[in-house]
Amino acid sequence: MLESIIWILLLGFFGGQVAHRLKVPALVGMVLVGILLGPQVGDRLSAEVLDAADSLRTIAVMVILMKAGLGLDREKLAQQGTVALRLGFLPAACEVVAIAITATWLLGLDFLTGLLLGCILGAESPAVIVPAMLRLKSLGWGVKKGIPDAILTGSALSDVLMLLGFSLLLSFLAPGAGGNQMTWLGGLSLSPWLMLPFQVIGQIGLGILLGWAIAHILVLLLARQNWTDNATQDALVVAGFALLLVVLAEAMPFFSGYLAVMAVGFFLIELDAPLARRLRHGFDSLWTIAQIVLFVLLGASIQINVLSDIWFTGLLVLAIGTLVGRSLGWYFSTLGSNWSRSERLFLLPGNSAKATVQAAIGALPLAHGVIGGEIILAIAALSILVTAPLGAWAIPTFAPKLLTRGEVDPTKVTVDRSVVLLAAIDTSALAIQVLTKVAELARRSDAEILVLHVIRLDDPQAIKWLAEQSKRLLADIRHRFITTSGAVPEAIIQTAQTWGATEIIIGKRGHRSIEEVLIGSVSQSVLEISPLPVIVVEEKHQ
Repeated sequence: MLESIIWILLLGFFGGQVAHRLKVPALVGMVLVGILLGPQVGDRLSAEVLDAADSLRTIAVMVILMKAGLGLDREKLAQQGTVALRLGFLPAACEVVAIAITATWLLGLDFLTGLLLGCILGAESPAVIVPAMLRLKSLGWGVKKGIPDAILTGSALSDVLMLLGFSLLLSFLAPGAGGNQMTWLGGLSLSPWLMLPFQVIGQIGLGILLGWAIAHILVLLLARQNWTDNATQDALVVAGFALLLVVLAEAMPFFSGYLAVMAVGFFLIELDAPLARRLRHGFDSLWTIAQIVLFVLLGASIQINVLSDIWFTGLLVLAIGTLVGRSLGWYFSTLGSNWSRSERLFLLPGNSAKATVQAAIGALPLAHGVIGGEIILAIAALSILVTAPLGAWAIPTFAPKLLTRGEVDPTKVTVDRSVVLLAAIDTSALAIQVLTKVAELARRSDAEILVLHVIRLDDPQAIKWLAEQSKRLLADIRHRFITTSGAVPEAIIQTAQTWGATEIIIGKRGHRSIEEVLIGSVSQSVLEISPLPVIVVEEKHQ
């Protein structure tokens, strides 16, 4: 088992990095590693790991759904609320019907079995869509109209509907499952079909209500009573509660555990934004590991051997379901909205990826003896192989072409930006104090440091001394020592802009006020002309 975990983590990580360097989504490399390690090819994963694959995938999906909840924007959702709700029902429902009709025509399945196949294929993949939408939000694509938020919310609601429909149809089609038995509700005898609306309302309503309650409990424990000491412990506690919701939903299927997890993150933003910000960073770190486990195990679960006889027909079913059924649903979902034609077109790459749900339930019809179960399994595997990498590539590729860029709200998403600090030093003893200060700042923000010396007098020994002091004081920090020449203030500003520095740190001598001592000095000139923040380190005498 430990050997399998090593294979998953190391090969999954490097497979993702190789794909990334080839300008291909990292998940493609991870899925390919899973296929190679899985029982279909290399058979390098132990039975214990394969048996635990569903549970491990559940943990990974919980992490990404919490990230989704922590990234939702209430104002944008209010702006696009009806669109988000329609995206949660219409595209998937239209796709299910289109697939059912196509499956009866091309595959010879009866209509109910075609609907079962449609419910499997109609579910959208949070593992692909959520990180892609959060990435778009961090870059500002589509944020002005709340397009990523609408897609995130609609995707979660869509999966609730598809899983309910799948459970209902499976109860009818599985031999001996008792699908025609009556279900009792408050003394009334209702068939499973009539119970479906109540189940949908319960799954969504109870999921949101439980998410609201858990969010209040977490704020009480973590923000008001301070039961934790750092952000890592915050993330651990919240992940535990979120996983508890998912487990309870499996044991008591009256609410959607995944929707409840998203609701926890959403309400945490509203109740305590500083706590949400800390959790956002914590779950970003958890996702770094969870995505490797998720996509490698996803690849290992794909049944390659069942694709040989069905791949062409399966592709046709997927194409008709997406291009006819789902496109019709997208049209009605955005009808009357303020979305432009290009923004509506973005739903094709942005809202079509399938992976996680298909891997979880694709084999269940075959296991329950449903006629045509082997065909369903084959097409579910094909949908993962085709749409997951295609969606992961298409979303960042077409977003700049189809969406408009708006202002990023850093209170809702983690904005990835490397911090580079420029320390401008001369050959005086003040250089030590500047280097000490910039080292302190870099350790707080995990920044890189650019140490700059503008040569005014050609003194090789002095420059060597500066390089040695930089190496000594910045030994545990990524840094670069460079020299340049020219007018000192202009050289500092130009170098900072060339290297993408975020702040400039420079020293000043004397104990008088900065207004008295810096008129006409290098420090004052940098302060006056710099477009970047400048930190001035005052000389301290021993």
